[in-house]
Amino acid sequence: MLDEEAQYRAVSSRDARFDGVFYLGVTTTGIYCRPSCPAMTPKRTNIRYFRTAAQAQTAGFRACRRCRPDATPGSAEWNVRADVVGRAMRLIADGVVDRDGVAGLAGKLGYSERQVHRTLTEEVGAGPLRLARSQRAHTARTLLETTAMPVTEIAFAAGFTSIRQFNDTVREIYAASPSELRATSRRHERSRVAGAIDLRLAYRAPAHLAGVLTFLAQRAIPGVEEVDGDTYRRSISLPHGVGVAELTPRDGWVQARLRLADPRDLTAAVARCRRIFDLDADPQAADAVLAADPALAELVGSAPGRRLPGSVDADELAVRGVLGQQVSVAAARTIAARLTTTYGKPLDAPVGTITHAFPTAAALAEADPSAFPMPRTRQNTLHELTRRLATGRIRLDPGVDRDEAERQLLEVPGIGPWTAGYLRMRGLGDPDVFLPTDLGVKHGLRRLGLPTEPKAVTKLAERWRPWRSYALMHIWACLTTTHSEE
Repeated sequence: MLDEEAQYRAVSSRDARFDGVFYLGVTTTGIYCRPSCPAMTPKRTNIRYFRTAAQAQTAGFRACRRCRPDATPGSAEWNVRADVVGRAMRLIADGVVDRDGVAGLAGKLGYSERQVHRTLTEEVGAGPLRLARSQRAHTARTLLETTAMPVTEIAFAAGFTSIRQFNDTVREIYAASPSELRATSRRHERSRVAGAIDLRLAYRAPAHLAGVLTFLAQRAIPGVEEVDGDTYRRSISLPHGVGVAELTPRDGWVQARLRLADPRDLTAAVARCRRIFDLDADPQAADAVLAADPALAELVGSAPGRRLPGSVDADELAVRGVLGQQVSVAAARTIAARLTTTYGKPLDAPVGTITHAFPTAAALAEADPSAFPMPRTRQNTLHELTRRLATGRIRLDPGVDRDEAERQLLEVPGIGPWTAGYLRMRGLGDPDVFLPTDLGVKHGLRRLGLPTEPKAVTKLAERWRPWRSYALMHIWACLTTTHSEE
């Protein structure tokens, strides 16, 4: 956490880099804002600082209507941290408390409910219920402003258990009733496509999102995902059904259009879309470390704010990691498309070229592995991996312990360090992974005039901690084609 002097400098300069890193409450108005709020800078003596929006709300402050602080990018700290607080914050963002309660959150973390509450309160100023409540309120406001859903349906879709709880929470946080929020919302924010929800996903500048689009386009599975111009479109398996997301980078935000089978999935869908484009990253922190190394300075300077392409489902990425072993990216796409056609769930209606959801681990685990279009050794690896995923022996949810997940993956016959590391990087969002044996890395390092022997590469990459994943993306991007092999 920054000290108060640094925080006030950020507020005085309206520095958007700190939006989501902390919030400020103004005691004279009872309003809390993001650091970049365009309103007049309050006096230092009238400011209180908070780690989370939920902490500000707990202290009695309501959200500013000008800067909408609850819609800021999330703190990059929660993605970097591997401790119980970081894991808990990632799970809460994915909607686990709404679906499974605090008991479900604690169970996934391996701690008691009391321990989780105490740890979160000490670290971020609010317990899991308060954090989830704040998130529900933001989801409700999004639905009020972007859809024509009846207000009563929005209450339960956002995760509230009663209309009274919904009304009281919205009034407390926004100083307006749900009906008033809808009446004052800008009409152009409402989706013009029936059944769709349109919203803006904020990020911190700079952001080289064109690199993410290129990366995803090279690996897009026909029927599951596509890049159409500057729009990435794909199916998403969510807790209450299958949806389709369309994401289009803009200047300052990503335009998202979500088609959901059940509006209760909005929170989870937004969290997963943000992971695809790594929208909660702190690009300046990563660039500062990488650009300080002469070996990478030119790459960083030519593409500032390069992001780490994420995944909507780590189970899916684990399967794709096995499919990509010892074959080209194009061949892996072809195999994945065949599996999707055979074992994936068809959509009720196609969206663009999107026709199916990627097959679940359970569906693949129940299939005859001899029918998988690959060599027998990889058939067995895929069958064993999906069986362990389906039974919960391997967990790859947003709050999993990354070290433990990697250890479990390496226990699967046929999964080596490359596949486990690749999954840890893209599926679990770890910003500090490097793949020293990857052929693309070797080619890229050779092009940069750097050593390519694995031990030397591993030592070299130590200079790029804790942002080795971003260094890897820069090295891959300097190649015209990328090969991924064990």
